[in-house]
Amino acid sequence: MTLLADVVATSHDVAGSSKRTEKVAALASLLRRLDSVGGEPTEVEIVVGFLVGWPRQGKVGVGWATLGSVDRAPAAPVGTVTVTDVDRAFERIAAAGGEGSVGERERVLADLMGRSTADERAFLQRLLLGEMRIGANAGLVTAAVAAAAGVALESVRRAAMLSGDLGLTATVAFRGGEPALAGVGLMVLRAVEPMLAASAPNVAEALLLTGPASVEWKLDGARIQVHKADDDIRVFTRNLNDVTDRLPGVVAIARSLHPRRLVLDGEAMGIDEAGRPRIFQDTMSEFGAQTNAGALDGFFFDVLHVDGTDLIAEPLASRRDVLAAVAPLHRIPSLVTTNAAEAERFLQEAVARGHEGVMVKALDGRYDAGRRGGAWRKVKPVRTLDLVVLAAEWGHGRRTGWLSNLHLGARGPDGEFVMVGKTFKGMTDDMLRWQTVRFPPLALAREPWGMHLRPELVVEIAVDGAQHSRRYAGGVALRFARVKRYREDKVASQADTIDAVRALLPARSAV
Repeated sequence: MTLLADVVATSHDVAGSSKRTEKVAALASLLRRLDSVGGEPTEVEIVVGFLVGWPRQGKVGVGWATLGSVDRAPAAPVGTVTVTDVDRAFERIAAAGGEGSVGERERVLADLMGRSTADERAFLQRLLLGEMRIGANAGLVTAAVAAAAGVALESVRRAAMLSGDLGLTATVAFRGGEPALAGVGLMVLRAVEPMLAASAPNVAEALLLTGPASVEWKLDGARIQVHKADDDIRVFTRNLNDVTDRLPGVVAIARSLHPRRLVLDGEAMGIDEAGRPRIFQDTMSEFGAQTNAGALDGFFFDVLHVDGTDLIAEPLASRRDVLAAVAPLHRIPSLVTTNAAEAERFLQEAVARGHEGVMVKALDGRYDAGRRGGAWRKVKPVRTLDLVVLAAEWGHGRRTGWLSNLHLGARGPDGEFVMVGKTFKGMTDDMLRWQTVRFPPLALAREPWGMHLRPELVVEIAVDGAQHSRRYAGGVALRFARVKRYREDKVASQADTIDAVRALLPARSAV
């Protein structure tokens, strides 16, 4: 029986290394010591979920409040908790529901934490809160699985993409090697890792990269994957969570389509009475609720399976034809072209109708599940703002020791600065090093998490827009903010105003 202490020790080794080869070697060494034969689930399946920060049970309904209620329990001096103990405890917590469920979760968690050491408790807290950040992303763990099982990395990637479960794939690799991995295929009602898109600055460059392409509206919704097996419908999120019960409108659409077995890729989005998309914030608020999100409809851009035939290896041109045949009334508008001017007009039409931009997809491209390949390119109008750095947080994982996450402010009408968001994206290693040296002399106050700064440094921030927010005093928050460069040619009084940020807000739609 493998102790949780062994996993925690390995996570510390991985977090403390900056070399990919060392990280993979440490993870592979741990995986080889795990039981991959006995038990369902196996230790391998359980621990792989821990390492990528996503246990088998997914989110189990434990937040800071629940953790705080059991934090008073003393920590065990020596680790005796096994990884199977943790998995069983998570299973009981996830299963708790109805009257008394809060107390049941607290009892199970208190017992688990009380038997864990201080390091183990910190590890479990990060795991439950989705804040692992040990520097072991899914790519590294996939490489470690291949190394530990003695199989080809591409074989593990393919099987994990199709199964949607790296932990199960690891068990298959250890038990059956290459032949077993080759036997993993797409299964209706089991989520598949979604294909992802790279970016392009404009449609002309995107077309140069893709060649003949399908140019599609990029909806500002929530990614969904819909599976149908006769009357059994399943709807999964981008992260492969099952949200079927929340989306009865999408379920009804799937049930109305004629194929008996079907897998579609698309977006869930709300539409107002004028036929315009509801703003992303409202869509996600409804989508994220644990209640019926019946106002959201399904819109589809790809088909992966129809009545016993997998289509992921077929070119997009063929998949487009199949999609037009099986879901003609629910397709996202698209245009087949090689003409940049024509694609640009289509982009402007999409934006004018309230959408994010367009996707440019190579017609000869296959569906590369789980990959961010060059066959798909997203093109969105980019806006920039010059904002002031109000504070900085210490980084985690490979950014440990560097000042990383920036708190951003815009000029208010009284000359004070109003916080409008945070970002840790877009920073190079050189920029992180520069910030870590430059920020401390500007510190107004230091905190365990970082430091408050004199509002002097101006940074250019690229954003996809803004959204209404109750978190910040200005009532507005940036969307997908990332650093472009520092504007040492500007002083704080030249930063953009809060009104300039509010001007990016979309008009609220009627629901």
